[in-house]
Amino acid sequence: MATFKTRLSQISGTNGRVILANDYDTSVKNLESQTIKNIRQLHPFLCGIKLNFHLLLPLGGKAILKINQTAHRYGLQTIADIKLNDIGNTNKVAAEHLWNLGFDAVIANPIMGIDSLKSLVRSAHKNNKGVIALCHMSASEAKLSYDLKLGAGRQQHLYQLFLKWALDAKADGIIVGATFPNIIKFCSKKAAKHLSIFSPGVGTQGGSASKAISAGTNYLIVGRSILNSKNPAGVAKSLAARVSLRAVHAPL
Repeated sequence: MATFKTRLSQISGTNGRVILANDYDTSVKNLESQTIKNIRQLHPFLCGIKLNFHLLLPLGGKAILKINQTAHRYGLQTIADIKLNDIGNTNKVAAEHLWNLGFDAVIANPIMGIDSLKSLVRSAHKNNKGVIALCHMSASEAKLSYDLKLGAGRQQHLYQLFLKWALDAKADGIIVGATFPNIIKFCSKKAAKHLSIFSPGVGTQGGSASKAISAGTNYLIVGRSILNSKNPAGVAKSLAARVSLRAVHAPL
């Protein structure tokens, strides 16, 4: 079986480099059917679908497995966005449950420490699954924590440490919000040959798809701008066309 990075690269070569953040609030009651509908209608313009923690909780295992199986029938990769962050054994058990539910990758928070992150990546890769490490979130308030300067000389930002750990752990990619194109550019220069950059925050949160792509983003993660549009397929198609125009920075 091919690796997560290879599978994602293969489908993105056909469909473009947009990942749907299929994240709804509590006003949407038919989560399973709506998610499957999104996959069926939007799959020609997606390479993957991301399911957030707050969506997974009300769905339950049977529904999650069905959603992942549906996505796989269309060649899409599925990502569990739970910001996994705990001791090594807990991470391993949690990841095993996610793999059994059909997920291809998990988003993890490196604050757990470099050794736990390395252990998670090794375990995932043995199962041909992927780990995407959080580097810098898309919310504007994220700079209050991810931009913190560390060490006696205060020379290194927290996101720079997370980037180094992701490289050292041989993670498959990093999350950097599209709302911070300068940080995307920094990470791309440092790690483009080794890590793919995944950027949420386009549209509703104020991030620019064009600026993120120009800065070095490999994959756009887009939710509300597509889901709340009167023409979701049209928006997804347009974004997929735009991101496919730039040369890929990292070998995927």
